[in-house]
Amino acid sequence: MKENSDQIIVIKLNPDREETWRYPGRILSKQTDTMLIEARFNRKALIFHGITLQENDRFLERYFSNRWYNLFEIHDREDDALKGWYCNVTTPAEFSDGKIAYIDLALDLLVYPDGRYLILDEDEFEALALPHEQQAKARQALDSLVGLAEAGRLAAAVHDGNLIS
Repeated sequence: MKENSDQIIVIKLNPDREETWRYPGRILSKQTDTMLIEARFNRKALIFHGITLQENDRFLERYFSNRWYNLFEIHDREDDALKGWYCNVTTPAEFSDGKIAYIDLALDLLVYPDGRYLILDEDEFEALALPHEQQAKARQALDSLVGLAEAGRLAAAVHDGNLIS
């Protein structure tokens, strides 16, 4: 049986490189340093800072091998309405045959469709006790994400990763 070349597995790792979550996706576009995939939320329904995430909600996920973050655009499973964006501060993604892996650095940015945003998990980030260089890159990544959110450019960043500097 031939393996479908647009299928991919996403692997989230903690700073000790231990796997914490794995799920399938489908590659929508791929360039040297970035990849856009579509995935479905694979956990039971939960309310997350006022956004109801449901099993099978559609996620458009932009990964970068040269940036310290990834971007998720969240759509409702029923009517495809935009629920918001979830931005993870991470090490640059590692692309390998059929896989995307990244190390989650705890800091996150949640952006609502109306542009409001929340910075999440700063206490968890501080508890990681990362080397100074990684802390600095993570903080710079968060600043970049806030800048994208404030400029209303997250949708463009997800859909065309080359639009952002």
